[in-house]
Amino acid sequence: MELTKDQRDMLDGKYGEGAALALKVQVGIGECFDAPRMVPITNSHVALSNQEADLWFAEKMVKLGARTKVPPTVNPGFCLPYFKGRGMVTDEDAEHMRRTHEAYKALGCRLTYNCTPYMDTNIPFPNEIIAFSESSATPYVNSVWGARTNRESAQSALCASITGAVPEYGLLLDENRKGNILVEVKAKMEDNFSYNLLGYMGKKIGPGIPVFVGLGNYVSPEAHRNLGAELNTSGAYGMYHVVGVTPEAPTLEAAFGGKKPERVVVITDDDLARVLETEISDPGGRGIDFALFGCPHTSLNEVSHIARLVKGRHLSVPLWIMTSSLTKSSAEKMGLLDTIRAAGGEIVEDTCSDQPCWHLYKGKVGVTDSPKCAYYPRKRGLEFVIRDLETCIEAALKGEVE
Repeated sequence: MELTKDQRDMLDGKYGEGAALALKVQVGIGECFDAPRMVPITNSHVALSNQEADLWFAEKMVKLGARTKVPPTVNPGFCLPYFKGRGMVTDEDAEHMRRTHEAYKALGCRLTYNCTPYMDTNIPFPNEIIAFSESSATPYVNSVWGARTNRESAQSALCASITGAVPEYGLLLDENRKGNILVEVKAKMEDNFSYNLLGYMGKKIGPGIPVFVGLGNYVSPEAHRNLGAELNTSGAYGMYHVVGVTPEAPTLEAAFGGKKPERVVVITDDDLARVLETEISDPGGRGIDFALFGCPHTSLNEVSHIARLVKGRHLSVPLWIMTSSLTKSSAEKMGLLDTIRAAGGEIVEDTCSDQPCWHLYKGKVGVTDSPKCAYYPRKRGLEFVIRDLETCIEAALKGEVE
């Protein structure tokens, strides 16, 4: 790779050991992808996981004196004051979360603890070169906002935040942002939940950049969030196009860069029903122990909808809504938090479903509207029936799911 004098100085340790290690990692990545040079970034997001390897790398960078040049927003772990204060986590898990918080604070990160920053606190401009990790974030910022990032890991995004640059390859280049798979959607896309199921068709769609037709002229922010999150749960996608909706796909020809698609995939109602019934959801027709929403984080629109559904009613099982502190604060000001708590539910900020704070539901069955929410906690022993949001709320009110 061709490095500038400043970058060579950084690699040689002029700006400290932490910055040197960060750039060394990035140069290695760049050489793997034949990147000719590094290019500056103006924004970043680090998908911290509050896992052992994640903490090890962050603390190593702190010890080496690293500091972020481009302060990133960060993913959630779990809300330490809430769960520790209620005795819902072990002392060991609480200490791990405390150390994670202190490490990222010392690095100068923006501690938003939100996995959907692209919807409120970290929205990039079209063509802005950024470094985003988080499985729902990379397709959203590339596809919906027209910004440019590769599918960074938490570690590579942190390195980019420290050095202020990324290797120039992949989705940073015009020629790599064109679609190559035509996806004809013939299913009824009637609500945001439908986009969860569409996104989980990654196995059928196959690798590449899909171009969706048949979705209409409006796709909600939550639907885009769901589509990208599930595409990356069922496969590995850095970008997609929706013809007539996303900025780089005003027409079919523009989406494909004037080329013909390599293959055509048709998605029907039967496809969506099949993936729900046979691949991602536990069977219904049973009692449930809890309801969990917010993977990716629940939006204020969705919190408002849940509040309307439970207002004046009483839940039969605990209902949890994971969201950002910004959304929770707004929900509290609007009276939505009071409504949800009166019904027996709760909103928790800064929290992910793949965290030890949910160990109390190990071996139990919950409901959720998110396949991603069901996918990750399964390794922790949680099981889920997946249904649309309205059906999930009714299940939580009755204590059983259809």
